[in-house]
Amino acid sequence: MPTNDRRPPSVPRSALADTLLERLTGTYPAAADPARARAMTAYMKDAAPFLGIPAPLRRELSRTVTKDTPRPSESDCTALALRCWELPEREYHYFAVDYLRRHVGRCSSGLLPVARHLVTTVPWWDTVDLLAAHTVGPLVAADPALAAVMDEWIGDEDLWLARTALLHQLRRKSATDTGRLFGYCRAQAGHPDFFVRKAIGWCLREYAKTDPEAVRAFVEGERGSLSPLSVREALKGL
Repeated sequence: MPTNDRRPPSVPRSALADTLLERLTGTYPAAADPARARAMTAYMKDAAPFLGIPAPLRRELSRTVTKDTPRPSESDCTALALRCWELPEREYHYFAVDYLRRHVGRCSSGLLPVARHLVTTVPWWDTVDLLAAHTVGPLVAADPALAAVMDEWIGDEDLWLARTALLHQLRRKSATDTGRLFGYCRAQAGHPDFFVRKAIGWCLREYAKTDPEAVRAFVEGERGSLSPLSVREALKGL
């Protein structure tokens, strides 16, 4: 499948995913808290319904779900993620995001279309940001040819793809491709959406931990085009 294919990926057969989904859908609902679920759904602006499982308990339950299961193949990761995304409650999406984060090193560039589907389906910052930094980022780092896909995503009309392109280098530190980092920020400096403007400031602030002078110089040079939000976020701590 092409790395920037817009078609929904097909769900491969996976006995491991069958096992994990059976355990997951038997374990999570038993811990549901309707009152907490309403509060969590409201906090996330109704992006998705919740079961109401607090994060520490969810992680504990997830360890139970994955206990004594074999290491997954890329096909297993794909099947698990796509099938979790078919379930409405957000905790299942979180399970998939955490699973990909743990096993992305076992996957090839072929996982990128799956990540694209996850980023653009039921999108909100809670899943998009983790996918950007911990799945898309490592895939691009492992296969530099995928940087060309990021060049497409940064200009996409879908704001979540643009945000992903901005944030995919968050963990790169000195290995950051600064040409792309600053170029992406410059390309989307005038974007009207809060989430893109916030992402510009965030990725600059993160890189400032490695090269504060470069970020300060970039912001000073682009003050006329960057939003006040982006500037404020970028310069925090400098």
